[in-house]
Amino acid sequence: MLRSAKMLLTSVFVLVFSASALANHHGEKKDIITIASGDSQFSTLVAAVKAADLVETLQGDGPYTVFAPTNAAFEKLPAGTVENLLKPENKAQLQAVLTYHVLGQKVMSKDIAGKQLDAETVQGSAVAIDARDGVMVGNATVTKADIKASNGVIHVIDTVLLPPSAM
Repeated sequence: MLRSAKMLLTSVFVLVFSASALANHHGEKKDIITIASGDSQFSTLVAAVKAADLVETLQGDGPYTVFAPTNAAFEKLPAGTVENLLKPENKAQLQAVLTYHVLGQKVMSKDIAGKQLDAETVQGSAVAIDARDGVMVGNATVTKADIKASNGVIHVIDTVLLPPSAM
């Protein structure tokens, strides 16, 4: 009887941990927001996404390509720009700026290598992408490409992109 109980307990233990390991091995990767929130270089971007009420959108199914400006990229903007954009009365303008950093499809660097193209952003305007020698998106350089997320991909950029009608 004791041996049966021990076997049962061992079986349950093995099943639980096997299922847990399997879930972690085959589980979904983190979504775009979770990845950005876990990286301190994106704290300004995450604050802006929250202020613009775009968190749920970027946690959605996608797929999305996000050109993610670092904190250093935001610091390159004229003094007061970020603070101004984060004000509630400028929410529409902030949404326009942020959605100009998003494509409504997943684009990996290998998909555009050697090409020059205009890609329509979620904001509605096109952004120029030049991947003939490195990758430029508008006037920003992609400093790290292909950070895979469950709902798309993140490409880190060194400059905030401003849509034609944003400023």
